[in-house]
Amino acid sequence: MSAEPKSFPEVLPFPSARAKSAQDVRRRALWLQVATVYSAILIACWTPEGPLKAGLMLLTTCAIAILTLSSRYTAKEMGLGKPPLPGSLLILACGSMFALSLPLIASVAGLRFPPIRVVPWHAAWQYAVWALMQQFALQSFFYLRMESLVGSRRAVFLTALLFAIIHLPNPVLTVATLAGGLFFCEMFRRYRTIIPLGLVHALLGLTIAASFSDHLLHHMRVGIGFLAFHP
Repeated sequence: MSAEPKSFPEVLPFPSARAKSAQDVRRRALWLQVATVYSAILIACWTPEGPLKAGLMLLTTCAIAILTLSSRYTAKEMGLGKPPLPGSLLILACGSMFALSLPLIASVAGLRFPPIRVVPWHAAWQYAVWALMQQFALQSFFYLRMESLVGSRRAVFLTALLFAIIHLPNPVLTVATLAGGLFFCEMFRRYRTIIPLGLVHALLGLTIAASFSDHLLHHMRVGIGFLAFHP
């Protein structure tokens, strides 16, 4: 009577090791993407107006587009799907309340010259497009990667901080973008949509421009543009 062969559990340490190695590589790649793109934005902000600044902004925009298209994130994860109605209404309602409070805050603090300035229509719609682009970069690029690296709640604070630092040394915009960044990132964390966030961003930005003194805002400039501004 022949003895039946014994079966031993198959131990395969290599796939798990390979998976961990692949995960580490992806994390390093995400950190590199965040650091590289953010550094490029900061360099552009502190580069004087001219062809070099325009070229840096174009390269940064292309880098964000290429890295986004080649990423593993889905359109839904990037907030490019159909905006959820309840979340969108909440975002728009909160944004409208914030916007209504800004002229009062500026007036009480003595940070504007009456009357409130009217922003030209062509400047308003151009800023609205720019606000939507900023939300795409902030949420669909930076926040998603920070979320993968440090978790969703920490990503809210870190991404908002990165957003505010870009607006230095403009005092009004730095404070506003820190508070706004926290709101934008938290709403994106909950509802995964950028269209209503872009609309609120535009509304708040235009209200700030109309409400606060240009002696503080310097035409909403940041970086070296803020320091080089002459009324």
